[in-house]
Amino acid sequence: MSGTENVRRRRSVIAASVAAGVLLAGGGGVYLATTASGDGTGAGAAAKAADAAGPPTPLRLEGGSGDATGGGDTRGGPGIAPGEPDPGGGPNGTVYTAKGPLPQGPSSAAVHRPEGLVTSAEVTRLAEALGISGSPSLVGEVWTIRPEKDGSGARLDVARKAPGNWTYSWYDGGPAGDACLKGRACPPPGESKPAPGGTPLSEAAAKAAAAPVLKALGQDDAKVTATGVVNGSVRVVNADPMVGGLPTYGWSTGLHIARDGRAVAGSGTLKEPAEGAVYPVIGASKALAALNEDSKGTGPIGVGHCPTAPPAVDGNGRPEDARTGGTPAPGHVEPTPPCQTIVDRAAPDQVPVTAAVFGLAARDVDGERLLVPSWLFTADPADGAPYTVVRTAVAPEYLVPPSKPSPEPTPPPGDGTQAARVVESVRVQGDGRELAVTFWGGVCSTYTVKADEQPDRVTVRIVEKTDPDRVCIMIAKDFTKTVTLKSPLGDRPVVDAASGEAVPRR
Repeated sequence: MSGTENVRRRRSVIAASVAAGVLLAGGGGVYLATTASGDGTGAGAAAKAADAAGPPTPLRLEGGSGDATGGGDTRGGPGIAPGEPDPGGGPNGTVYTAKGPLPQGPSSAAVHRPEGLVTSAEVTRLAEALGISGSPSLVGEVWTIRPEKDGSGARLDVARKAPGNWTYSWYDGGPAGDACLKGRACPPPGESKPAPGGTPLSEAAAKAAAAPVLKALGQDDAKVTATGVVNGSVRVVNADPMVGGLPTYGWSTGLHIARDGRAVAGSGTLKEPAEGAVYPVIGASKALAALNEDSKGTGPIGVGHCPTAPPAVDGNGRPEDARTGGTPAPGHVEPTPPCQTIVDRAAPDQVPVTAAVFGLAARDVDGERLLVPSWLFTADPADGAPYTVVRTAVAPEYLVPPSKPSPEPTPPPGDGTQAARVVESVRVQGDGRELAVTFWGGVCSTYTVKADEQPDRVTVRIVEKTDPDRVCIMIAKDFTKTVTLKSPLGDRPVVDAASGEAVPRR
């Protein structure tokens, strides 16, 4: 069976399923139960097989036993994307309140995990949908189709290992070096020229332009949005695919569509995760209660202790009992009123929940990226735009409790090394030996880039160093640091040491 036929068959099964969800209103809610076609491939058959195999192994979720995640990219693990609201509500916490009855949902659901290897045929199918000519070649563990001659044209990199993370970019070429007049019109080698101005495609036209690519990925039933615009005229299309008949969160495909309807950049995953072990799950009410437990807030954030009033003295500077005005008795200690900061007195944020959908959310489990059964809540604050808050639906007894952090030894002076940051993009500069590496980091840290050169790849790593004695505000910004290779990069892919994935070139 061909890859296309297999995708169609899988989609025909999914088309027979309805995602578990409900819109909340005062008049009550309706739960649409997930059903499967009667060919024995549905959740019922999977559950029977799981029962025969015994109870599933408890999941060890990184970042907590089921903690909430706010809207945004989850590639780097649980967290909050820049500009997104904190689902925990900051120091004061958040109380999420359903605006109507919540659905119970199914009694069990399967996790989905990446399996297998991406084939040349699958890469070719994606390339054809993107309008890329040429055959993919395997460079290390990355399938790649690269432009020739001056480097202008399309480039597609696909990780061979499932889920087949892929990146696509387009470089228009143009004059460079001595043939180029100095100024803004001359981009560095490997960097495309700025997109021309003008009105971007309409949302409907951009979605239509992205449809062939989504079909090639087997994601033609994905939830698609196209509200974003970059560079003034490039429409951003995001697609959240259905997997196993359920909507997903954190597993999206992104495409940049130019004014002429051509895809000029993109990223996503090529292989759909396979169904894994089946776990008992909780209903939306219990999940929302757990979400509120997770969202109690971080508590007061202060700089030092509460202020202390100076001791009372009389006109001659001698100690005085504040209650009687006389000389204090030996051993007398003035009572101290309870310390209460402004943050302590603030009430938690109240945020309505207007929808609850049962689906799958991307989570890191024992170092592996999986899709885990979850409840996707739509939070609709009065002073902001709606956003999604996710809570794991797997029954608590099948989640490994988060371990209590053990006291760490005090690092030696000047040693504030942290885990490596995830690389966002890389640009080749100069004679091909200099790499400009872009990533997100904290404003109070210092960073260096390390490169490990191999014949078939170059692995880059961001090393972060902090000052443990410095109090710093938690604000993220993008950094670009350079590293010089021993020899020109050439056709070798750049791999991120933190994620193990190919890094898109800019």
